[in-house]
Amino acid sequence: MYGGVETLLTTLARSRGLCPAMEQHFALCFEGRLSRELAEQHVPVYMLGDAHVSRPWTIVKARAALDLLLAREHFDTVVTHMCWPHMLFAPIVLPYTQNLVYWAHSATSGGHWTERWASRTKPAMVIANSRFVAGSVSRLFGAVRTEVICYPVSSALENTSTRARLEIREKLGARAESFIIIQASRMESWKGHMLHLDALALLKDVPGWVCWMAGGAQKADEQAYLSRLRNRATECGLGDRILFLGQRTDVRSLLGAADLFCQPNQLPEPFGIVFIEALAAGLPVISTRLGGPMEIVVESCGLLVPPDDPHALAAALRQCIENRDLRLRLGVNAPARARELCDPATQLQRLYSAFRALRSRADARRGAATTSVLT
Repeated sequence: MYGGVETLLTTLARSRGLCPAMEQHFALCFEGRLSRELAEQHVPVYMLGDAHVSRPWTIVKARAALDLLLAREHFDTVVTHMCWPHMLFAPIVLPYTQNLVYWAHSATSGGHWTERWASRTKPAMVIANSRFVAGSVSRLFGAVRTEVICYPVSSALENTSTRARLEIREKLGARAESFIIIQASRMESWKGHMLHLDALALLKDVPGWVCWMAGGAQKADEQAYLSRLRNRATECGLGDRILFLGQRTDVRSLLGAADLFCQPNQLPEPFGIVFIEALAAGLPVISTRLGGPMEIVVESCGLLVPPDDPHALAAALRQCIENRDLRLRLGVNAPARARELCDPATQLQRLYSAFRALRSRADARRGAATTSVLT
């Protein structure tokens, strides 16, 4: 699987030069795209071995590998990402450092078996990617220090050249004058693809628009969902205006070639890196009033509509397609909003400061010494 957490980890590795005092190491259980991308950044990556709860002996081996690693490397801070690694590995960490940090990437109810298991080991601090997610942390760990730190997101998307835009459009069969709406997300129903299609079906009378839907099915149920989406597009008479692009590694280039980003979530998004990437690319953003996007999208850079309302969504899309002045104003303001929330240098420094605050008085006397972090 590859999603927001994996994108964050590769961004941390890629941006490590912005905060050299924070030395980053990564421990993984599974080989795949994430391990390859981290290796390409030449950061220390330790493979603990495949770990499956259904095969307890694999958990024992992975825990033993982490135990040896912690004994050898002496990290100042250890970060677990989400419940699965926390429940399996947090108990191994505490004998080596009390600076155990849980990074909450999604809201929690506290009721799932992985959450109940994870809650047995309370961290010294929680980092949450949004206020929405931070509000749920107490259901998992009770009262615990929580810092809201938005993900660092590169601003390299700004100022895509006209030539690059045209080349991408040509490759995907779009004309230079086409109005490109893009949604880039995993193929999960709560991401709102079906609502998006229903809204676009109400805009068949509006000429010139094309919608790119980027994101491939990674599981069997997602493949079935994608098939339903394709069928729905055909039923709505949109077969020639909706392009399903599949899994892409060039989403940033696609955003740079589009005119508008729309992802009408039907459940709360914890944060939404792609919303920041779209803003950084200078795109107006349309979404629903749920979760993290409510903290990202303000009236200066986008529009929010009620969830599960295709007519309201269609009206917002029509407004951006037909009102050039509105579209340009929102797009001009978008990159500044992305930098305000997710400038990499600022966010890495905030992260480093949070980790430093956990260190003991004895460690603090080391002054500007490098802080080593295992995540």
